[in-house]
Amino acid sequence: MATSTAAPARVVSRLEWFVLILLVFSVAINYVDRGILSVTGVALSQELSLKPHQLGFLLSAFFWTYAGFQLISGWLIDRYNVLLVFAAGFAIWSTATALTGVAKGFAALFVLRLLLGIGESVAYPSCSKIIAAGFPERQRGVANGLIDVGCKLGPAAGMIVGGLILVRYGWRMVFLSIGIASLLWLIPWFIAAPKIGSITSMRARYKGPGFLDILAKKDAWGTLLGLFCSNYAWYFMLTWLPQYLLMERHYSTRMMALTGWLPFCATAAGATVGGFLSDAWIRRGASPTLARKTFVVGGMTGCAVFLLPAAVVGDQLAAMSLLILAAFIYGLYSSNLWTITQTLAGAVAAGKWTGIQNCAGNLAGIAAPVVTGFIVERTGSFYFAFVWVCVNLVISAASYLFIVGRVEPVSWGRARVRAASL
Repeated sequence: MATSTAAPARVVSRLEWFVLILLVFSVAINYVDRGILSVTGVALSQELSLKPHQLGFLLSAFFWTYAGFQLISGWLIDRYNVLLVFAAGFAIWSTATALTGVAKGFAALFVLRLLLGIGESVAYPSCSKIIAAGFPERQRGVANGLIDVGCKLGPAAGMIVGGLILVRYGWRMVFLSIGIASLLWLIPWFIAAPKIGSITSMRARYKGPGFLDILAKKDAWGTLLGLFCSNYAWYFMLTWLPQYLLMERHYSTRMMALTGWLPFCATAAGATVGGFLSDAWIRRGASPTLARKTFVVGGMTGCAVFLLPAAVVGDQLAAMSLLILAAFIYGLYSSNLWTITQTLAGAVAAGKWTGIQNCAGNLAGIAAPVVTGFIVERTGSFYFAFVWVCVNLVISAASYLFIVGRVEPVSWGRARVRAASL
């Protein structure tokens, strides 16, 4: 494999696009599995007599291991066969989802949520590695946008399918059916992925930029802070939006299932638009710095502008409309987020950089559910929870604008890169 930090500008084959679509579906499944607890949370809490802060800890537990294991996953993916590492993680998280359906109490649920986080920690470093190696700069916006579509449609699908299963069969069947069905994804993955040269050529051991080399870059700290603050908003929506609609907006469970998915679909639409437009802008001559940062900074600030009014308007339709608009604008950011990281890191360091960044970013997944739970429990409403989300969005925009420099491959100096066949 070439040792340059930028993916070659070449034509992406149909089979590579097909593998990308498989990655999109895997990310959708990833988010169905991690987010389905928010859909079943009320019913589960009633059966097991859980208090709001206990549910908050269950929602947060996933991120304890998901964040911590990003470093291990990034190291494994840069060192070993990304295809096998990803498949192993996928099998672990799907099995943990299925077993949640037979859990008997808080302790068992907590352990399974920790296991779910371990399995899912391989997802984004794997996707980032594959895209950085196989897709040139001018196509990475679309590739990452499609990955983000899976990220956002996963919770939407989970809310619809999970909500309807919940109404008819109960919360246990939600986890059992989704976890078992998810394992079928492994079949096409093992058929198609090994045929892709950009994947099989990564069956190599690398001695290149290490974690300390990456952390020595100011750009890395900008992406770490930016993802943490933007993820706070995303995980607030992922873990507490169903409860917000049920508790504060007084939706029925069925109405929550039928309409609560709309903000997630809006984010997916925004990701598609943002990825396509930023790539097109670069092809027309704009620098990656101008194109990527415009969508990243504009997405964060625009989302904050429309999100806070959604918490204060009294009309249900107006509130949902503002949530949908804010979510669409958020998508303009999220489709360009990982493109910046992949360009800065290059294929040789994409796994480790993504692992570090996702570790920091998903600490917000620990904080957001718990902080929101305590705010709601203390104040009796979601208003101040929304305020804090908007503060984080503004900080995220500032970090990408002022801390991250030019969006171009960084120089690794003396960091050595060596590839040897396994």
